[in-house]
Amino acid sequence: MDELTPNSESSPQPSPELSAPPEPEPQPPSRDLRWVFLGKTGIIRAGWGILLFIVIFVAAAWGLSHLIHRFFHPRPINPAVLTPRMGVLSEGLQLLLTVIATGVLALIERKSLFAYGFQGTARAVRFFSGLVWGFVAISALVLALWKSGLLVFDGQMLHGPTLLKYAAAWGLMFLLVGIFEESALRGYLQYTMTRGIGFWWGALIFSFLFGFGHRSNPGESPVGLFAAGAIGLVFCLSIWYTGSLWWAVGFHAAWDWGESYFYGTSDSGMVARGHLFGEHPVGKILWSGGLTGPEGSLFTVPLLLIMVLLMWLWWGRRVQSPFAGSGWRPAWSRRPRAIEAEHPNVGAAGIEATS
Repeated sequence: MDELTPNSESSPQPSPELSAPPEPEPQPPSRDLRWVFLGKTGIIRAGWGILLFIVIFVAAAWGLSHLIHRFFHPRPINPAVLTPRMGVLSEGLQLLLTVIATGVLALIERKSLFAYGFQGTARAVRFFSGLVWGFVAISALVLALWKSGLLVFDGQMLHGPTLLKYAAAWGLMFLLVGIFEESALRGYLQYTMTRGIGFWWGALIFSFLFGFGHRSNPGESPVGLFAAGAIGLVFCLSIWYTGSLWWAVGFHAAWDWGESYFYGTSDSGMVARGHLFGEHPVGKILWSGGLTGPEGSLFTVPLLLIMVLLMWLWWGRRVQSPFAGSGWRPAWSRRPRAIEAEHPNVGAAGIEATS
């Protein structure tokens, strides 16, 4: 028998089953063509989504305009005088373009057409409360101008069945205005911009564009352009609190209806044909609004500040925004689990943790 020595004694060897496998080397993230267009969860990136929306809208508008001019030969219209029929046709066609662009992007992102602000609970309540707020707000502004001697009423212009006819026609027209303008700037674009750079950055950009877009209206003024953009921010604030466009749609429709039809004032420089009351501004344009209408008056500024305060008192102290955490930074910067844990209804609000 051989003598065991330290050199000849065999040392214990670890079992193959118990040995830890070597750690895999970290792989660099994939940077193929798919990564350029899609986020981690397969949703189209925000920048591409916004660009596609604009391209689809413009292309559809070009095609529709070409067909209309080829088959219907429309006559030139006076942009300073608005009729219900002209307004319904114009706003209806623009709403159709918005639906087409939103529908294509919703199909690509595998969502409902209504996922960008038209879902959620209490839709009817928000819409009708927006109607009330909108009419009360424009009435308060007109009252302030009248009491200050900056606006003079010329009497009632419509009576009998004609009164109801124009009231309904203008109601339909301004409802289309509210749905179109809120869907176009604060629907898919606003919700997608929240994914890209954050809710309030998107709100500032699209509210500026909303005000700037009024520059082509006849009789528009710098104060009127500022007021339009500021009202756009108020609408964004309602979306921030409710996650819904319904309040903004109701407010927008009622404000324009009250301004153009009920009180008969200019609306961003345009006068409605067939309005209940007649009026004319007097005094300095900066305070009376002049040809722009009441929203061109500096009285609009304190009115909007009061509205923001009331919205904060009503919503801000009772609800948590469905966009919380994505106000000034993009939604993709937060982990999906953290968002879902804090906001179970995140899907209904349209926020996704993708870039």
